[in-house]
Amino acid sequence: MITSKSLLVIAAAGVVALGAYFALRPALQQQANATAQPGAFVVPALSAEAQEGERYYNAVCAACHGQNGQGTAQGPALVNDIYNPGHHGDEAFQSAARNGVQAHHWRFGNMPPQQVTGAEVARIVAYIRELQRNAQRMRRGRRQVAPPE
Repeated sequence: MITSKSLLVIAAAGVVALGAYFALRPALQQQANATAQPGAFVVPALSAEAQEGERYYNAVCAACHGQNGQGTAQGPALVNDIYNPGHHGDEAFQSAARNGVQAHHWRFGNMPPQQVTGAEVARIVAYIRELQRNAQRMRRGRRQVAPPE
């Protein structure tokens, strides 16, 4: 049997959870909308797969997502933590390129489907992941390392 005290505790927990959600939501949106600081990013030595991905990225993605995934006024920075593999896995990039994406946590509007093959997107993702790993190392104060073999 649920007592009025139990209901009060449940209601209080719900209020705290909603408060935390609304308090953190602007920070998450700001993170998704962020572009990197100019000059704050160094391109690492890239693997052969990532070098190929860089060529596809520059042809298809850079106009909106910026040079080296740094973001523009038209698209978010892909080296942002919100696009890391734990939040946006490789298949999310495949799906976005194939189907487009409705704006959901950014200010840039909808992303239309892109004219790229799955293999090309896989190379683009390899490039983005290497940029992300390097950006993460830089944030931790480490120097870039040689590309994966």
